[in-house]
Amino acid sequence: MQASDTPTTAVPPPPLPPGLARPRQRSRSLLIALFIAAGSWYFCARALATSAADGLAYRFDLGDFQPLIDAVVLISLVVVGLAILRALERRRAPLRLVLGVPRRKTSREEWATGAAIGWGLAVASILPMAVAGALNVQIWSSPRAFLLFGTSLATLAVATLAKDLGVHGYAFQRLIDAIGPVRATILMALFAAVYTGMNPSASAAAIVVSVLASILLSLCWLRTQAVWLLWGLHFAWVASTGVLFGLPLGGDTSFSSIVDTGATGPIWLTGGNYGPSGAMLSIVFLLAAIAVLVRASSDYAWSYTHPPIIPAGYDVTIPPPAVHVALEQAVQPASLVQILPAAPPAPASPVTPE
Repeated sequence: MQASDTPTTAVPPPPLPPGLARPRQRSRSLLIALFIAAGSWYFCARALATSAADGLAYRFDLGDFQPLIDAVVLISLVVVGLAILRALERRRAPLRLVLGVPRRKTSREEWATGAAIGWGLAVASILPMAVAGALNVQIWSSPRAFLLFGTSLATLAVATLAKDLGVHGYAFQRLIDAIGPVRATILMALFAAVYTGMNPSASAAAIVVSVLASILLSLCWLRTQAVWLLWGLHFAWVASTGVLFGLPLGGDTSFSSIVDTGATGPIWLTGGNYGPSGAMLSIVFLLAAIAVLVRASSDYAWSYTHPPIIPAGYDVTIPPPAVHVALEQAVQPASLVQILPAAPPAPASPVTPE
């Protein structure tokens, strides 16, 4: 046997799907510029959406629907702006992937998992107030209250999706590509602390809560590489707190409709006028939510964040020694003897009767 006849164990890497090319390497400065542009566009879009919604609500007498119009205009502006950034950086991936909303079988399951965590976080934050008797609840049953209840839920659903698309669906991706996931998560948390600190009614506890909330939402993206889990958690948390329980959301009480709740008691328990996001106990619950999230998203992390195992390798075939090859060639094969089958016996001649 010659060395060239030895079978090899190397497997060539699989070719790319038709129509796709390998991703272009982008410089860190470009990625950081895209992150800044995406974040700046989100805040500009918020201002434009608020102005447009105020004008439309005044022109057509839609005062009750002004927040929903604001949210719809906001998400439209966010998608258009991010599509322009995608075109500027010449990214070939579909817009859904760039925004972080891929189509996959577990998208509804991810959203429901996030919603369960967000609901549990809201309930855990409010339960100590209820036990301590610090909640004063009023129930409104007028038809307008039910109308505001529905519009508030729709507004928060669209507004949280717009924020998650603009901040984590695109900007956070570019920041991860530029500086890595750990430093990107820390930087996002610092931005959240600065933004919350600009609110005059925010306390030190509210700033810490915003930092932990940013880490929680960033982990949602890092564990799934999509906004489904993130959006479900974000929406369920704020909707449960502001609409279902009627408590302030960062000092905003405009989302309470059927249930209007006032909290009285120490700030570390209730958060005061800022809401549960300013309570010291929320820090403990957010830490627990981070642990629950990591545990609940383990299957998603395995499916969507680990690179696929592709069979491949290098040729590790070791040729046989020259001495063995020479011995094999020197041995003459024995001549073969063919054994023919035995001839069948001749048939007996018939006996003629006398």
